[in-house]
Amino acid sequence: MSLRRPEPAEAEVITDLWHDGWRFAHLAITPDELIRHRTRVVFTRRLHKKWPNVLVTGPVGDPTGFAALIDDELDQFYLAGHARGTGLARTFMAVIEAEFAERDIRRPRLICTVGNDRAARFYAKAGWQNIGQRMGAVEIPGGTFELPVWEFRKTL
Repeated sequence: MSLRRPEPAEAEVITDLWHDGWRFAHLAITPDELIRHRTRVVFTRRLHKKWPNVLVTGPVGDPTGFAALIDDELDQFYLAGHARGTGLARTFMAVIEAEFAERDIRRPRLICTVGNDRAARFYAKAGWQNIGQRMGAVEIPGGTFELPVWEFRKTL
């Protein structure tokens, strides 16, 4: 598996992958005030802002994984619905970790919404250490929304 920069024409597919994945993982644990700011249109805008940092895996036109690497942070990590539970996530994460190492980032971080237990278990199995809970500011149109998050770190 390899990472690649997405083609501009893939933006809509990546938006769908991200929006669907977010709903799968977060809908049941997210306050209504934030849910109303998590529309497909908002995800399109967020993706546009993150575009220089986006990496994908999978065939052109049909990416199976999407991540955004911003400095030392794995800012987003999502798989297409059909890829969940297949073992692809572990391989995708290993390739992302190799990318951090290539960038000479030896202790990357990520945040995970408190209550997203499936993701937290995955990160722990992949060797990421939960270093604690804090309040995190997530982007919404016109500002940010505070919610409890876990921060994970990994030494590469």
